[in-house]
Amino acid sequence: MKKLYGHPESLYDISTKYCGGCGHGIIHRIITELVDEMGLREKAIITNPVGCAIWADLYFNFDSVQPPHGRTPAAATGIKRILPDHLVICYQGDGDMAAIGTAEMIHAANRGEKFTTIFVNNAIYGMTGGQMAPTTLVGQRATTAPYGRDPGEAGMGYPIRVCELLAQLDGTRYIARGAVNTAANIRKAKGYIKKAFEAQMAGIGFTMVEVLSPCPTNWSMDPVKAVEWLEDNMIPAFPLGEVKNNLGAQTVRTAAQLPAVPEDTAPVPENAGAKDIARGAA
Repeated sequence: MKKLYGHPESLYDISTKYCGGCGHGIIHRIITELVDEMGLREKAIITNPVGCAIWADLYFNFDSVQPPHGRTPAAATGIKRILPDHLVICYQGDGDMAAIGTAEMIHAANRGEKFTTIFVNNAIYGMTGGQMAPTTLVGQRATTAPYGRDPGEAGMGYPIRVCELLAQLDGTRYIARGAVNTAANIRKAKGYIKKAFEAQMAGIGFTMVEVLSPCPTNWSMDPVKAVEWLEDNMIPAFPLGEVKNNLGAQTVRTAAQLPAVPEDTAPVPENAGAKDIARGAA
């Protein structure tokens, strides 16, 4: 008899600490199903962030590293460079990735680091009490925006679309956005993540999948209403689908294709003396 469904070996069978209706558990399930299906449990390493997903190491039955807040891309970079044959997953929330970790995220993507980021976007700071996040929608209420996010008079800025931002960088090869609001979208999200994992294991550059996820507690809604709110508000603001797919083509320019460095700004030779350096500066 062929087994069609069961509990993933890569997912510990324990009670969840996440709030009722939270999407993290579904995303964990997707990741662990793929790790098992691809036979990568002994070579999988996840870097989990500070935030709600700080609990991730309790659920994943493979190696994990917990870097400081926002520093997961830096840690993932080091791990992947040392262990290039391993599946390195950078798991981040919207505050961790798009606020305190913006510099690490952008530069890792621009360098084309060969790990996969799973970016969980619930448009709010979850663990710390529901403050406005970089992805909070215009008009959406938060504890730090009780009347709703106001980009005009209050100067609160606009939601950051991380996928579209990173898609502009030469180092990114696959960028997609899914959601966990319906069974169909969960299957699609799993497909995006599988494609990203396969690209990583093939040695292709930076890959990322954003996943829209409900946060009933900090949205002050029951789980059903939270899913409806995600469908009515988040998906129109953050459209689903593949934002960038350059897996079949080499998009990173070679040294020969880059513009020549002007003579007066050419790098100083390693064996240059102090006089040579001074002369070049003059």
